[in-house]
Amino acid sequence: MTRYLLRRLLNYIVLLFIAVTFAYLLAGSAMEPRSVFDWTNPHLNKDAILAQLTSFNLNTDVPLVERYWTWLQGVVGHWDWGRTPNGDYVNQLLAVRIWVSVRLIFLGSFIGIIGGVALGAWTATRQYKISDRVVSILCLIIISTPTIVLATLLQIGATHFNQATGTNVFEFIGETGQIGSYPGGALVDRAQHLLLPTISMSLGGIATYSRYQRNLMLDTLGADYVRTARAKGLTKGRAMSRHALRTALVPMATYFAFVIAQLFQGATITERIFGWHGMGEYSVSSITGQDVNGTVAVVAFSAVCTFFGLMLSDIFTVVVDPRVRVS
Repeated sequence: MTRYLLRRLLNYIVLLFIAVTFAYLLAGSAMEPRSVFDWTNPHLNKDAILAQLTSFNLNTDVPLVERYWTWLQGVVGHWDWGRTPNGDYVNQLLAVRIWVSVRLIFLGSFIGIIGGVALGAWTATRQYKISDRVVSILCLIIISTPTIVLATLLQIGATHFNQATGTNVFEFIGETGQIGSYPGGALVDRAQHLLLPTISMSLGGIATYSRYQRNLMLDTLGADYVRTARAKGLTKGRAMSRHALRTALVPMATYFAFVIAQLFQGATITERIFGWHGMGEYSVSSITGQDVNGTVAVVAFSAVCTFFGLMLSDIFTVVVDPRVRVS
């Protein structure tokens, strides 16, 4: 098992290096950092701007290969991901943005995954019953509703609730707001601002994952080994959890792996609506701001998330699928 995981890890490291290299070459050839400045301004010190871009390794007059080699030495030797055209350090920006996204996404994705798997497995055992049909309709409505609409509806509902009750139970703009003077006020304030974004993200995950899990469970419930387990005296619940659900989780583990990176990048709309300045927002601003180093850092972060998810998928597959352990 250890040798298998190490071999997979080595493959992911090689793929990560190739992906980030291509990202830098593409961003370095397509972006023009000097366009951030107003060159029509007669008072602009153009020589100073070019010298600044050169010192930041962002001057496109320098050959791309030379810029790439300088950037690679900085990353490998000093873990320095460079600077933006305005002089900000990418490392400092990422250090703030990543943890903002982690705080926003972790709980919502965890609830979405666990809730989706549980709901999908439950509806599969109640195929074509009223509860199954009601859940299916609600899930399809949520999946068909754009994230921006769902988040806006949640904000409208929260605003009406606050006005009707004369309270501020729901606060949803930014990470923090008015902190009460009572003990634990800061924690409660954080939880209030996290509540609606978490609901917004987890609803989509629950609806999507439950549909996948339901179909996978229906395939395994009718399998011969499940019927054999029932014939040997296992209860329906134990046959489901030990055989049907365990087998159905194997393909879901692979699906979860590819969703991890999309969670960080796909949270752009949620971050914009709820005023969270995380990686999703930064990925857009770095591209529109002609920020080569920032764009490459976002791609690298996404790739690391993907490969981390793939490693978790491999570990999870080894745990739930004895065939992989044997091989």
